Amino acid sequence: MKKLVFGLMMVPVVALAEMKLATVDVLVLVRNHPDYDRNEKFMESKSKDLEKKGEEIKSEGEALQAEGKKLVEQMRNPMLNEKAKADVEKKIQDIQQKLIQIEQRYRSEMMRGNQDLQDDRARLMKATTEDLRARIKKYAEANGYDLILDTNVIAYSKDSFDVTNDLLKDMGVDPAKVKGKEKNEGK
Repeated sequence: MKKLVFGLMMVPVVALAEMKLATVDVLVLVRNHPDYDRNEKFMESKSKDLEKKGEEIKSEGEALQAEGKKLVEQMRNPMLNEKAKADVEKKIQDIQQKLIQIEQRYRSEMMRGNQDLQDDRARLMKATTEDLRARIKKYAEANGYDLILDTNVIAYSKDSFDVTNDLLKDMGVDPAKVKGKEKNEGK
């Protein structure tokens, strides 16, 4: 019985020995993808636009607060009659309501803007990874590989299995000028 179990355990090892394997550093490929810099600039621009929009809303609130402070100072004037005090008090209450609305609008804009940023980043990353998968598949089929693993999710592999530089060249990137990983120097 023990011989049968040992024999069954050896089948996957033998099958693996016949497979042509490679590894690739997907993070290096992503950072060096032809669209990476353009995507990063796009995201930076959108982030700055959101920040600018937030600053505009904050400025609106600050201007309203300054107006409210002036009105509070007017309320302290002992020369104001009751009707004038009631008018100023009403203006202060209106300003407080507007400030609450501005705060709500700010939070809403920032939440929606941040969600849009996350959605855009996910969409761009999906497009990049789909392109990389297609490139890796094409490379694997052209070179007879049965399995290509991401070096970032495996514990160890020999450097000789790494085909990252071949895929970088396929993308038109000089491996000597790689962004993001020192390990590729000299390969």
